[in-house]
Amino acid sequence: IPYGRAHSNPPITGEPEWATPRTRELMVRACFGCHSNEVEYPAYASVAPISWVVEAHVAEGREKVNYSEFDSRQRGADETIEVIQEGSMPPAYYTQFGRHPEAKLTTAEIAELIAGLKATPGLSER
Repeated sequence: IPYGRAHSNPPITGEPEWATPRTRELMVRACFGCHSNEVEYPAYASVAPISWVVEAHVAEGREKVNYSEFDSRQRGADETIEVIQEGSMPPAYYTQFGRHPEAKLTTAEIAELIAGLKATPGLSER
């Protein structure tokens, strides 16, 4: 049973001015799976009931902060560094059982990402 409609990615209307290309690369790997309009839906995301869960997580993630619509106010953007530092993002269920291995950053990558986010203009001010 499919989700009921095709998954879609709305247009990208604006991104933060990332401090470095590497900062964006790490954000894409760890965060864009739910917090962007560049979601790459896996095959299982088209089969219910998993599709319902995937769609709900993406909708919730985009609602909290969407890095593809940064031209408008993103209320959760100022929490980005905090949730990465405390380890609550990406959530454990996202990388469990070998899913999304690219999102599991090393300690060094997390430190690099946090430094890049701190240097990204406007991220914590929004």
